[in-house]
Amino acid sequence: MRNHRINLLPHIDWLLVFIYIILICFGWMNIYAASSSENHQEILDFSTRYGKQIIWMGLSVVIAIFLLFIESSFYEKFAAYIYLACMLLLAGLFLVGKNINGATSWYAIGSFSIQPTEFAKTGTVLALARLLNERQFSFKPFINKVKTFVIITVPAILITLQPDPGSALVYVSFILLFYREGLHSNILIIGTLAIVLFVTTLVFGYVYVIAGACIITAIILWYISKVRKKILRFVWPKIIGILTIVSGYIYSVYFLFHYVFQQRHRDRFNILLGLSNDTSDIGYNTYQSIKTIASGGFWGKGYLQGDRTQGKFVPEQDTDYIFSTIGEEWGFWGSALVVILFMSFILRILFLAENQKSKFSRIYGYGVACVFFFHVLINVAMVIGLFPTIGIPLPFFSYGGSSLWGFTMLLFIFIKLDAAKKYEL
Repeated sequence: MRNHRINLLPHIDWLLVFIYIILICFGWMNIYAASSSENHQEILDFSTRYGKQIIWMGLSVVIAIFLLFIESSFYEKFAAYIYLACMLLLAGLFLVGKNINGATSWYAIGSFSIQPTEFAKTGTVLALARLLNERQFSFKPFINKVKTFVIITVPAILITLQPDPGSALVYVSFILLFYREGLHSNILIIGTLAIVLFVTTLVFGYVYVIAGACIITAIILWYISKVRKKILRFVWPKIIGILTIVSGYIYSVYFLFHYVFQQRHRDRFNILLGLSNDTSDIGYNTYQSIKTIASGGFWGKGYLQGDRTQGKFVPEQDTDYIFSTIGEEWGFWGSALVVILFMSFILRILFLAENQKSKFSRIYGYGVACVFFFHVLINVAMVIGLFPTIGIPLPFFSYGGSSLWGFTMLLFIFIKLDAAKKYEL
């Protein structure tokens, strides 16, 4: 690939850049609304969160420009090394990490903290793109399934152990990328059944769910014995084997929930599933978030006019619960506009990914879309009470330098790969 830095600008997808700029600017407006007070009204007060966010935004522009001027072939050649560096940063947290809110997820450099979890997503997507781009790669060989599983499991485990299980869930989203690249649809079906079994186990208990699985298995075997008796002796060992695996999974859900999850995680799932009702303690944030969004009505109360936002009813409203600020001050139409912007953003990434000449670029683009889609879906569902509170930021909206830089890196590497496709052989 020849050097194409001189001709870079005409080939950048400016529509994607434009949506990115709209999202981060609108995000800052809502951070300002959620974090400003009577004592802090000046926009350039860098001691405040909205002031610091301006700094993070400025540095994000520097990062974006830097990434655009790196040779596009660099990302594929050094994908494995970038991934390894990200994993070492995650592992290093257990030695010198800073504990904030019960999770050792930050490196502290003076008064500045950085969260490597946000950059591990980029490293993982690059590693997956590098692996799946190998000549004649297929998901049929078992070893290839193992390789992809290891790539996404290592960061997920390291993040879970911090503990930050919410951020680890992001790696589940890559199943959509694998499906696009040829993974059999049976895996998606199995994944869906695993989620159903997870929920039913929490609601009914593992004893009843295993008993139900045994009854269903008995019915299936009885039906086969009546309709196709000749094949019974061939299929019953497989069916019993599947039942054993399913029963083991069901019990592991019970064990994980009661002996691995922290009490705050158990409480959030119990509230979501209607097994308990708490509006004053663990469920306080979600309860106040729903009330704040509902109070905005269709048109909203107006920018900086949200009395519940200004009254700080929702804790951490400028981070994970920033969408409640949008709901109160901008109303249903503003919330819908934000969702439409994000969907347009993600669909644009998918459109560009499908039109890549390089398989590496296409796979990377799909990985980027998966990460953004998961974050938007889970964050919005969490804020309106359809999903437990798990600490998933809303891209470009939630306060935080690491989050903004991580998403910027993820996006602008793809923008560079897309701009370079004209020069790919």
